[in-house]
Amino acid sequence: MEIRTLGQGLRVSALGLGCMGMSQSYGPNPGGRDEMIAVLRGAVERGITFFDTAEVYGPYVNEELVGEALEPVREQVVIATKFGADIRDGTSVGQNSRPEQIRRVADACLRRLRTDRIDLFYQHRVDPQVPIEDVAGAVAELVTAGKVAHFGLSEAGAGTIRRAHAVHPVTALQSEYSLWTRDVEAEILPLLDELGIGLVPFSPLGKGFLTGTVAASTEFTPGDIRTTIPRFTEENRVANQALIDLVGRVAAAHNATPAQVALAWLLAQRPALVPIPGTRRLSRLDENIGATRLDLTPADITSLGDAAARIGVVGARYNDAMQAATGL
Repeated sequence: MEIRTLGQGLRVSALGLGCMGMSQSYGPNPGGRDEMIAVLRGAVERGITFFDTAEVYGPYVNEELVGEALEPVREQVVIATKFGADIRDGTSVGQNSRPEQIRRVADACLRRLRTDRIDLFYQHRVDPQVPIEDVAGAVAELVTAGKVAHFGLSEAGAGTIRRAHAVHPVTALQSEYSLWTRDVEAEILPLLDELGIGLVPFSPLGKGFLTGTVAASTEFTPGDIRTTIPRFTEENRVANQALIDLVGRVAAAHNATPAQVALAWLLAQRPALVPIPGTRRLSRLDENIGATRLDLTPADITSLGDAAARIGVVGARYNDAMQAATGL
């Protein structure tokens, strides 16, 4: 698989694997722990070297899963995890990025991941109670101590990114980006180019919508995060079908799937960009990897992006509470 370079020389596979859904957010997992370990190790066998988790996924159990699965191949992979949640009695109740908390979380993450270093340590969400300079300084100390290799931010605004980067270089920003969520294009992407920071898009398949497998009639299982997202109301799914119809037409013309077209479009946006689609099945993993081999021309990429922008998207990507927790 193609290798890409994020900021600060961090080299990873062109496609990563988001591991959150193996433990939460998309309803009961039909596969057991052993099956998820097989998916994680199967990803490594297929050339994926970049794996994304967080303390809050579960909480904790996703890091433990990733740590167990990747321990035998640790030196072949790059593991990203995140701090910043205030977790009490097994529930995230807000944000906590105080320096002493960052240090505690780092040590706990290292134990759960069965490793002596965190390759990429993101602040999961901007904490309005803690200056970002203090956050960056705390991570810089962890880098000096050898516990962390790279510093990242998630869902941060331009001003926060610039201030953090002035204290300690930011390697990557993780934010939602796809054909149906393009908020980062106006201000964030030019800033990342200016500062030499990579972009790691999460939900690059629109939480499944861009795969063409979610329809107005789809019934989400209990615990599925999409039941809380305005964009996924039945009415909005009907309105947004025009976008997936567009992607489907391009896919048919190239003997590909809608997911492969959506990922190929994203991969073509810039070289220092690595999407992290999540999956719980090897078949979907193989499908996603196929996007790295899909030959869309520059004209295809431009026309698809322009047409998607004209169609637009109905509904907010987050509910009010979730949007308030971002730094955007």
